[in-house]
Amino acid sequence: MNSQAFDIFPLERFQGSDATIRRPREIACFSYDDEHRFHLDDSSLRYYYPPDLPADLSRGFDTFQQLDDSGDEHLDALLETIMAHEKSTGSKCEADVITWRGMMTKIMTAPFDIMNGFEMNVTNFQGTIFIEENNAYKNEQKRAQRNQRMPPGMPSQDMMSFWGYKFETLSVLSKPWDPTPREEIEGRADQIVNNKAQYCSVVRTGIGKAKMIIGGEVDAVWDCKPERKEDPINWVELKTSAEIRNDRDMLKYERKLLKFWAQSFLLGVPKIIVGFRNQDGILQRLEELETHAIPGKVKRVGKGTWDGNICINFTAGFLEWLKMKVQGQGLWRIRKREKSPVIELFKVEEGGHGDIISPAFMAWQRGTVQRHAPRDMRIEEDRLAYLLLNGLEAYYRKTIRRFRRMGNICVDMFLQRTWPDLFGPS
Repeated sequence: MNSQAFDIFPLERFQGSDATIRRPREIACFSYDDEHRFHLDDSSLRYYYPPDLPADLSRGFDTFQQLDDSGDEHLDALLETIMAHEKSTGSKCEADVITWRGMMTKIMTAPFDIMNGFEMNVTNFQGTIFIEENNAYKNEQKRAQRNQRMPPGMPSQDMMSFWGYKFETLSVLSKPWDPTPREEIEGRADQIVNNKAQYCSVVRTGIGKAKMIIGGEVDAVWDCKPERKEDPINWVELKTSAEIRNDRDMLKYERKLLKFWAQSFLLGVPKIIVGFRNQDGILQRLEELETHAIPGKVKRVGKGTWDGNICINFTAGFLEWLKMKVQGQGLWRIRKREKSPVIELFKVEEGGHGDIISPAFMAWQRGTVQRHAPRDMRIEEDRLAYLLLNGLEAYYRKTIRRFRRMGNICVDMFLQRTWPDLFGPS
């Protein structure tokens, strides 16, 4: 295994002039509903409304409808959303990197998060780098975390994870507050917590020379989404943290702020609401943080445990290095071991792209339909081919006009490619 390494240290080489940053702008979105079914819309968008205090974050743990995320969804939802955007606009989403926000967060925080490790799968398709989490590694880490023995009197990892989802449920509405009935606002404490529903924003952004398209979940909007896509959106990120009782707690909170900041910075979320809880999971107070001000606050009044500019410059340098190394077909692995001062890159498959990129996305990008298209599309192709071969050209001309009206571009391309004399561009 021929491994290459990107050195995290010394950090001094990432100081100095700041890398260019392209402000994140939402180009598309998608939703998962309460059953985690995918929808190309904003149906799971939520609106921030502060919770009543104090609140018991443990309430409802026994009825928690938890998402099973052990399966590998790859980049499928993100790529399907990009395809739909390209079809509706008629233009290609040019990018050097396409990935989830979570992957970029791990990379961006690596200079100041040496203790934790990560693994990602990487491939290059038509000059774009696609990055996904290595699902096997993720599941292994989750199992280890669940089996971790907690000190006496401390809640389980599952319970503390639930506290975060409960805080979100207490802090959002399904509609803006004005038309929302008072009973719904006051009844949020009794609402069943379900983390299967998500609103995901897809943004175009850039760090250094790397142009990126990133997808990630957004908790809520402060007011409403503006009608003009060019206008910034007042997103809100919701986080929980233990009350700060001493210097040790302050140090832990400052380190948590690194991840809070990076997550929100990458998607262009301007505001973070932190709900502070006691050791028993009772929500006691809220604090509003402006994302852009967090690094400066850490420098001025904190312990200086991290530097936002170094994180940005490090990310720019790493992405530039990755673009040079990941060339041609094949599957690579990015790996940072726990406590390691380097990020490794090595090739695990010589050909193909693993399962990172869906066949439908590759077919769309190549402008042809491949054999791995969805089953209903293959059935439609077979039906059309059968009728055509039996001399029903007139019926076919009518059928293709119907498909064009419906926007079934893939079937349209199939017909044009196979029988250009009958179904050339209209």
